[in-house]
Amino acid sequence: MITKKSFILSLLSLAFLLPVNAQQKKFSVKGIYFQWGYNREFYTPSTIHFKLSDGSDFKVVHGKAHDKPDYDAIYKEPLEVSVPQYNYRLGIYLDKKHRHALEVNFDHIKYVLRDGQSVKVIGFIKNQPVYGDSIIGGQRFLHLEHTDGGNLLHINYVTQKTLLTTGAHHRDFLTFLYKIGAGINIPRTDFTYHGDRFNNDFHIAGYNFGAEAGVRFYPIKKFFIETTGKTGYVRVVNALANTTAMKGNRVHHGYGYVELIGTIGYDFIF
Repeated sequence: MITKKSFILSLLSLAFLLPVNAQQKKFSVKGIYFQWGYNREFYTPSTIHFKLSDGSDFKVVHGKAHDKPDYDAIYKEPLEVSVPQYNYRLGIYLDKKHRHALEVNFDHIKYVLRDGQSVKVIGFIKNQPVYGDSIIGGQRFLHLEHTDGGNLLHINYVTQKTLLTTGAHHRDFLTFLYKIGAGINIPRTDFTYHGDRFNNDFHIAGYNFGAEAGVRFYPIKKFFIETTGKTGYVRVVNALANTTAMKGNRVHHGYGYVELIGTIGYDFIF
């Protein structure tokens, strides 16, 4: 069985090995690229720790969450391109053949703790000990979601390999690529507790790291379509900003994820 500790150590090992290999090559900036697209998300169960200003200090054990794609906004509000779960990347090619790159990666993901589920609650609520199952959701107990974005911002190291070329010009037609990176979380969390709702501010609230692999298809030179699968770990150190309404409240947890991503992009070659 793969434990969370072994999963984290494996990703960290890859994060160190790839840059070491990259240092053996001579790199210079040979172009840039930009991508935009959308994603679906699947999350591992997460134990969420709540420390609130009323003296409550408890954990929701193995809470299950889902994403919130909001794809219908694409045709209902076509100008609101940032409403669905989106991705963008800005990359710098480091060699003439465009086999290596560094990219800024932003994943706008949405994390919704599932309403109506029965979870074990352990700790103290208003200084009273609790240990048992409870139904979460709405005003009955609590509701938590990072839906103005879990917002993962990180730097990726990218390697790309040619699978197919066009016959006449021998340019890339289909490539395989893999990426590994790490960075910070910038969420805005919507939290309801016994009917009191707090929708906090965007803020740096933790860290994340992940690995990604997939294919890139060039139907024409410089324009490409990319499909990838991604997995990683997110640690939320404090989901609530230190605003007046939330002063003294703290929510933290960690979770793994699998992400399916589709983007379009364009190469700007120097």
